Amino acid sequence: MSGAEWHARVECAGKVIGSGFLVAPGTVLTCAHVALDRDTLTVSFPQRPGSPAVPARVVAHGDWAGGPADPGDLAVLELAEEVTIAPAALAPADTAHGDRKLVAYGFPAGWDEGALAEYRTTGPVLVGGEWIQLEAWSGYGQPLVAGFSGAAVTLVETGEVVGMVTAAAGAKGILSGRMMPTDVIERHWPGLAGLVPAPGSAPAARRRLRALVERAVRTGLDCDPVRLYTDAAGDLDPLPPAEGFDSLWSAAWFVQGEVDDPDTATRFANRLEALLAPPAVSRSKAPVWAPILIELARTGAGEDLVRVEVSAYSGGRRHPVASDTVPHTRLRACVQDGIEAAFLRLTPGADELIAFALPRDWLDWPVERWESDAEDDTPLGLALPVVVTDHIRRRARTRHALTRAWNRLDSRTGARVHRVACGCPGKPSELRLALLESDPCLAGFAAAPDPARAGEHFKTSLTAPAPAIVWSRRGCGEPDGCEDGCPGTAFLDELDAHVSHVSPAELPRTVLTLRRTAETEDGHWARDIQLLWDDPRCFTDPHEEATHLRSPVAQATTRPTVHHARLAAPDNRSTVA
Repeated sequence: MSGAEWHARVECAGKVIGSGFLVAPGTVLTCAHVALDRDTLTVSFPQRPGSPAVPARVVAHGDWAGGPADPGDLAVLELAEEVTIAPAALAPADTAHGDRKLVAYGFPAGWDEGALAEYRTTGPVLVGGEWIQLEAWSGYGQPLVAGFSGAAVTLVETGEVVGMVTAAAGAKGILSGRMMPTDVIERHWPGLAGLVPAPGSAPAARRRLRALVERAVRTGLDCDPVRLYTDAAGDLDPLPPAEGFDSLWSAAWFVQGEVDDPDTATRFANRLEALLAPPAVSRSKAPVWAPILIELARTGAGEDLVRVEVSAYSGGRRHPVASDTVPHTRLRACVQDGIEAAFLRLTPGADELIAFALPRDWLDWPVERWESDAEDDTPLGLALPVVVTDHIRRRARTRHALTRAWNRLDSRTGARVHRVACGCPGKPSELRLALLESDPCLAGFAAAPDPARAGEHFKTSLTAPAPAIVWSRRGCGEPDGCEDGCPGTAFLDELDAHVSHVSPAELPRTVLTLRRTAETEDGHWARDIQLLWDDPRCFTDPHEEATHLRSPVAQATTRPTVHHARLAAPDNRSTVA
């Protein structure tokens, strides 16, 4: 919600009369009772302070007869000029049901900057075939009053819009209201067709596609949306509209709302991502990653328990969003919830990076194979760049050395690999000296690290420190090394060839591409590749934060808690008449 600039304030002759939300660069939705029969409408965007109000006019509306219980209370506003704001992401209304917190952003009297109201649905039944009833999330807080009409109702977890506020209960002290769900909005205004994803579509895939489109619009990518869709469409997918797509957003919405095959959306996103990839990496500027850090650690309370801390990094600061102590059976679900909460704190359109900070003997965990979320079994490492790091590299001295190494690497156009062959020839001290003096970027291991084979050499790579370490869980299985046909040697050969022209800062994205390729090709050398990558400049120094992982002893004496990202309710200021 913090970065949702698409929330709109509707005004008439300088007076706030309601709310709305941007669904296209030049289109805002609000209620008919807010906008109809008004002479001079303007729309402003309070989440973008200082931006001027934009004149608007009603170009479509539902069949609203004028009464509070009459259906069709919808108005479509056309802005006099398009705005450079990413439109709201819409979601099927059925995603709002259950014990899920919903938030509306409105403009009650005295709150021209806006106020938040927290609600939930009472059930999936459409009242009068038109509305879903809302009830307050708690017994206190901001009620739905005048000024909330037309406000988007959003899911806290994803920020997606599931409906629009149309009415409050009316009686003082009754914290309930109604929203028009997205599918009903589409019924009244066919122009919304294609903007609402099909029920059951994967949230992670929607989020990835939206981030790519935002990035393309922000960077001014020159591409033909029709050609992009045609290239991604399958044989049974619908043809693009006869009039074409007026923007990349229109093509993306068409893919999400009109195409049944989810693979088409994936291909569309993959092709767009390829168009966004620069032909050559700049020597002067590294990618601006927006990391989500998942720190996992043992506790002193039992072998089955894992301490989980999730943080988001944006604006150069660390934002803790979730913490809990859970059994292994609930670990993946806890991580999924934490990642969802962390996305609310990221800058929209930023390049997301999922980083797991793990104990040494957990570094080979296949975290990139974990499901994206409860409703989407896409492996996390196929949806987003996923890396791991060791807790020891979170120490101040190691991070100082890493920062110095990464500053030197900024001028590199390729990732030089120091090969650690099967059988680990040479002493660990020789490896340390090589990493310190020859200044390679990446330590590549022919075998997955374990105490019986590469333990000491791997520890040396961690502490020297090597800025990045790569290995394959399918590497060489011979503890003393092997000769002909060694899979570990073949892995290092391919790795060297693929990263020699890749900027070290781009390694997470390169490994993401390799993982996607390996998923579709049997026996691909990069299947089960693991990347340990840690650029401290992307992460606030953990020793400057009071929220870093505590010791297992301290954790064992602390009752497990969960702190999910929460939208603060407005304070109780007196309103102005």
